[in-house]
Amino acid sequence: MNRRLRRTAVVCCAILSLLAALWGLNKAFPLALPDQQQLFARLVTDSDGQPLRAFADARGVWRYPVTVEQVSPAYLEALLGYEDRWFWWHPGINPLALIRASVQNLRSGRVISGGSTLSMQVARILHPHRRTFAGKLQQLLRTLQLEWQLSKSEILTLYLNLAPFGGTVEGVQAASYSYLNKPASALTDAEAALLAVLPQAPSRLRPDRYPARAQRARDKVLNRLTTLQIWPAQRVAEARQEMVYGRAPSPPRDAPLLARQLVQHYPQQRLIQTTLDGNLQRQFASRVRDYSRSLPNASSAAALLIDNRDGAVLSYVGSADFQDASRFGHVDMVQAQRSPGSTLKPFLYGMALDAGLIHSASLLSDTPRFGLAYQPGNFSGGFSGPVRADQALRRSLNIPAVNLLEHLGVHQFSARLSNAGMALSIPGGKANAALILGGGGLSLAQLVAGYRALAGSGQVLPLRYRQSDILSDIHKQARYLLSPGAASLVHQMLQPPPARGSRLSRLKPTAMVWKTGTSYGFRDSWAVGVSQQYSLGVWVGRPDGTPLPGFYGRNTAVPLLRQLSALLPTQSAPPLAASISRATICWPGGQRQQPGQSCAQPQQALLLSDTAPLTLISPDAPLGTRLQLDYWINAQGERVVPGCSSGPLSRQRQWRWPLALEPWLPRAQRRAQLIPGWSSSCRTQQHNAATAPLRIVGLENGTRLRQAPGSHQPPMLQLNSEGGQGLRHWYLNGQRIASAKSGQLVLWPLRVPGKAEVLVIDEGGQLDRVGVWGE
Repeated sequence: MNRRLRRTAVVCCAILSLLAALWGLNKAFPLALPDQQQLFARLVTDSDGQPLRAFADARGVWRYPVTVEQVSPAYLEALLGYEDRWFWWHPGINPLALIRASVQNLRSGRVISGGSTLSMQVARILHPHRRTFAGKLQQLLRTLQLEWQLSKSEILTLYLNLAPFGGTVEGVQAASYSYLNKPASALTDAEAALLAVLPQAPSRLRPDRYPARAQRARDKVLNRLTTLQIWPAQRVAEARQEMVYGRAPSPPRDAPLLARQLVQHYPQQRLIQTTLDGNLQRQFASRVRDYSRSLPNASSAAALLIDNRDGAVLSYVGSADFQDASRFGHVDMVQAQRSPGSTLKPFLYGMALDAGLIHSASLLSDTPRFGLAYQPGNFSGGFSGPVRADQALRRSLNIPAVNLLEHLGVHQFSARLSNAGMALSIPGGKANAALILGGGGLSLAQLVAGYRALAGSGQVLPLRYRQSDILSDIHKQARYLLSPGAASLVHQMLQPPPARGSRLSRLKPTAMVWKTGTSYGFRDSWAVGVSQQYSLGVWVGRPDGTPLPGFYGRNTAVPLLRQLSALLPTQSAPPLAASISRATICWPGGQRQQPGQSCAQPQQALLLSDTAPLTLISPDAPLGTRLQLDYWINAQGERVVPGCSSGPLSRQRQWRWPLALEPWLPRAQRRAQLIPGWSSSCRTQQHNAATAPLRIVGLENGTRLRQAPGSHQPPMLQLNSEGGQGLRHWYLNGQRIASAKSGQLVLWPLRVPGKAEVLVIDEGGQLDRVGVWGE
């Protein structure tokens, strides 16, 4: 009995000693398991997991992460059926396979067969060794160590990610994308068999270099699968019909600037799945690259597309061509701060709607801002006089926008943009009226995010670049910019008018409306569009800030925006908000037309919250009151005041047009025609009204000026006026050219042929204008 106990004790001690020795050896010679943070190339994919851009590891190896569940079942069947049928059951070593390989090796005197299981192959990848018997013994010990520490699934995952497939391609996912341009989950039977055998001799069997060898090796796998009855003969026969092909491995290079931004922002994340639509991304990049070839040297272009539902970025083209250094391809113009030109005007009109300042048909004045500190002109030159608010927005008229901004308040406008995530970088830090014409810096990303508000919600969402960004968190970060009604009405105001001469009104609104912008000196051209589904922005210019004379939003950015918009699925315009109603209003006062009331000019308007604001006069004037004149007339119809006339008097009320708009009005609607003259009994009032109207003399409307025969000098404008008061200030095509006293002749060369507008304004605010032609 004692003897038996001693034997048992000896056996237990031996087992314990062996275990202790193995534990010590394991600690002394640990497995070289890869660091998961360093194992893979950094990979940026589209929303479907397709690689967009990869950054190789420190050794230049392309290895994309994959799990057992993400690999085609056909590949796993082919791999295990060909390489290691008993993988799930053996302890890492298949004794029968080892015996067979040992006999073959002894007979030949060298290693010609390894008998390796998948576990042994993983051990050899982790701990490379020479093809000798000593190396084989080391591999066996490392295999047992591997099986001791890891599960079968973990070992198979290591093989799927580490197996060599030729060159710097490792792992089945990288091989599948590199050679077949598809994920390992989408492999056909023939492709699965090919990738199952490729690691046996990756350099010799590369399908891009040796397709015939690769096909013979693949067919060998297919034959084995038939012999072992893993796949039926019919399935194998169909797979054999597929020819082997392979493209040369090339790392993906799509969305390079966004990929660079994301890997820098998330340095610990090896796999970044973006929200990009891979197909749209490639189509957009190709269109932008092709379009940029028509632009001058050193110019670039950028485009950004987002999904209005959740702010997901669907396409991100940061430059014309990332590989083209002459076009500054490495500079990301989606994120660059640039002058936005007139692209902020829709937000101004939306805020003015919310503030009760305007409706769609409000009367705005496009006339010189004489006497004010900021006196911009219009991009096209000249002045338009009376314009509707929606026309002023569509035509991007500068002067009405500046006037409207001063009514709203520059600082309020800037603060609301900033609160919505559209903070402008302002030179000197102090906002002024130039803000609405591009006097601050903004990025294309900020602009497109802002235009999403015009799709109907009035809210700005932070842009969503990654699939892992939590949608609930994104919507919690939504920021108010406009009311839904104002956003909807601005979208309607941007709708193009019906074609000239069309007898039928447009039945279906344009799905995507857009606004253009051009920065000072032709440095930036913009077009930003929005439909119910998408917001799309385009920038064109030179990244170094040098001008592109003659290139502006409408002729440069809009054509590209239209090309890109045509690539999108079916779009629609957002529905008109319930808070919008229709009404007929009367110019010049802006009041609703009442039944039976006559209007100087009736206008069909869209109202927000059934509010019809009166016409704005000037930034420092009360709303509407200065246009309405109450006066008295006597029995003879002459104008009087109660103190200077006897007899019955009648009180009259008359809406007057703003004085600055008189040159654009029919004579019957001018103040002198609308209001009767003073009675001779009211001498004081007669004296006060003695100033004659300002009038241009010597030039008639439609005058044609020709160059003198034999002269190379341009024709000269002879500018003179009568009436009015004080100095006269002369404008040619919206540009101030001279100031002169009453009766003083001004000579000015008409250098550009074609139609020109001559306008004069006096110190009392009276204007007159004529149109002439230079030939």
